[in-house]
Amino acid sequence: MTKRIITAETIATFKNHLIEEEKSAATIEKYIRDVTAFAIFVADRNVEKELVVSYKEKTTADYAVASVNSMLSSINSILEFLGWYDCRVKQLKIQREIYRSVEKDLTEEEYKKLVRTAEKKGKQQLSLILQTIAATGMRISELKFVTVKALKRGEAIVKCKGKNRKVFILPELCETLKKFAKDNNIRHGAVFLDKFGKPIHRTTVWRQMKSLCKSAQISPSKVFPHNLRHLFAIVYYRLHNDIAKLADILGHSSINTTRIYLVSTGDEHKKQIEQMHLLVTNIRNTA
Repeated sequence: MTKRIITAETIATFKNHLIEEEKSAATIEKYIRDVTAFAIFVADRNVEKELVVSYKEKTTADYAVASVNSMLSSINSILEFLGWYDCRVKQLKIQREIYRSVEKDLTEEEYKKLVRTAEKKGKQQLSLILQTIAATGMRISELKFVTVKALKRGEAIVKCKGKNRKVFILPELCETLKKFAKDNNIRHGAVFLDKFGKPIHRTTVWRQMKSLCKSAQISPSKVFPHNLRHLFAIVYYRLHNDIAKLADILGHSSINTTRIYLVSTGDEHKKQIEQMHLLVTNIRNTA
């Protein structure tokens, strides 16, 4: 029986496969990161079902359930690519959350505090990035489509997961970004750049956002780019109550994905339950 080993060459071939499948750059980066971590764990050992299960148990002890399932998805993908179907493992079961954890819920006021803090610290680009994501519902990986040309049109053409969608950019935001681009001598291409002149990477934005937490007096657990997209979804739905339109705006192929964004906060859930008024008055004294 041929020994099944995951080598650097194997991972490189898998990466080319993902590119041919037209996966997004962010997806490819994530898959390769997960597969590389698995390859380090496996080392020179023969890949068998028991070994994959062992890695699943290890990650389960170290990471949250959602993160573990995300990693397993990447690993199962390369196993299928290699034809090692017998080594695939099942993901962990997750009970659907009925309300969001307060510790992770970024409120509208907290978002505004982050923006004001960025401005006070002279971080204009970060302030505009926060506002762009919150005002459009974009993914952090889609910021590169906010180009000088897009600002002239008033909309960005976002290419993600083999699909194109138009993202409306508010006129006021367009004008502000045009001025920012002009002041920074950005005449074409992406508006948000790193110090090397390349489209800013999501890890850079993530790190810069975290640096605002202490000054803004906001828990770091609430501050990450995707929470701004969640905020957009929540505010939009409260105003328009149109989940189908929201799914289109966010670029979701399934409304079930959009529903995850609209889970109420713990406080909202508590109020909804309290409004049912099913407790008997002085219940402790009636026993």
